[in-house]
Amino acid sequence: MEHLNDIRKKISDLVIHYSNIKYSKKKFTPGLDQVLVSGKVLDHEEIVNMVDAALDGHLTTGRFNFEFEKELSKFLKTRSLITVNSGSSANLIAFASLTSPRLGSKAIKPGDEVITVAAGFPTTINPILLYKAIPVFVDVKMGNYNIDEERIESAITKKTKAIMLAHTLGNPFNLSAVMKICKKYNLWLIEDSCDALGSKFNGQNVGTFGDFGTLSFYPAHHITMGEGGAVFSNNFKLKKIAESIRDWGRDCFCAPGKDNSCGRRFCWKLGNLPEGYDHKYIYSNLGFNLKITDMQAACGLGQLKKLSYFIKKRNYNFNYLLKKFRKLEEFFILPEETKNSEPSWFGFPITIRENKYFNRNELIRFLEQKKIHSRLLFAGNVIKQPYMNEQKYRVAGTLRNTEKILFDTFWLGVFPGLETKMLDFIVNTVSDYIYTKKK
Repeated sequence: MEHLNDIRKKISDLVIHYSNIKYSKKKFTPGLDQVLVSGKVLDHEEIVNMVDAALDGHLTTGRFNFEFEKELSKFLKTRSLITVNSGSSANLIAFASLTSPRLGSKAIKPGDEVITVAAGFPTTINPILLYKAIPVFVDVKMGNYNIDEERIESAITKKTKAIMLAHTLGNPFNLSAVMKICKKYNLWLIEDSCDALGSKFNGQNVGTFGDFGTLSFYPAHHITMGEGGAVFSNNFKLKKIAESIRDWGRDCFCAPGKDNSCGRRFCWKLGNLPEGYDHKYIYSNLGFNLKITDMQAACGLGQLKKLSYFIKKRNYNFNYLLKKFRKLEEFFILPEETKNSEPSWFGFPITIRENKYFNRNELIRFLEQKKIHSRLLFAGNVIKQPYMNEQKYRVAGTLRNTEKILFDTFWLGVFPGLETKMLDFIVNTVSDYIYTKKK
């Protein structure tokens, strides 16, 4: 009888052969082929891993996830990291953890205020709303697209408990200023790093400054596992709360498939439960089940080996576009990286200056006709979104730049699947369009 390991080897060899054909580079034809704004970059390594995980038959979180968490934690230089099923869930768990009664008077409660921005992705602020706290919106800096740190302190009141911000498109916000404010007013900080894996500030990975960092592994992001995310912290108490909330809210800390790791499974007395109630079914937090599958982790582990290359390629593409767009600076506000930062760029944001020749809608529709994709800066100004009509929030000062972004900002792709000739096609197409309009 053929040994199972020999069969696995044959399957692996076939998967490698298939993947080398499936994911081989195709010749780019301008105007006919799509120039995507984001996308996954795979080869045989991810596919072999996923097939290997499938053959294990374990399906839920297992050996691949354990290895992925360990390696990503090592890359970020963070003390603890747990995977979740999306970046949005990562934000949810991070914020939910800060509402835990275990944090005493520091716990975020309904009616407490959380400083954030309106120019960003909705799921950075949605956990604030879900837990009946009040988002306080502060304006951003044009060209940098992160919070204007000089406006934060004036937005703080006696109700302020936390700051929750994203590093916009991989560009770190001013962590020196934000951390100083957090320490001065004893505020929590959640760094939404979903678009910023590998970005650094003063040589330190973003997401590791605050109380929580979060990541997304959706196909558009720096690495992918299809769907997935991560929550990380250097605070072990917060990590345990987050892990409990991810795992149904249970008090038990056994890994999936494990029993009685503490050796006291039937010896606990918690809450109003009878003494000896099975620890696997004691719930100390209001939780969910937001774990990933081992197959997702297997894909992520293959991606993680390419992360340094992905970051380098993203930054090359960004800098290439920046150099080329300099000749169009009279029409566009070009992106500016934060001082003392090393962005790991997610996209190339540009804002159209006021002019009499074209507007954003006209330009991006023209680009779409040429099969060049673009994206807006997510919600633009989230308070204008339909779902916000019934929500409670506060605006600190004005949102002048946020309003400008709503109408005039969009971003282009820099992901590793884009080649230089694609970037040239983008710039040449935009340039030709503008100078045709000027005639």
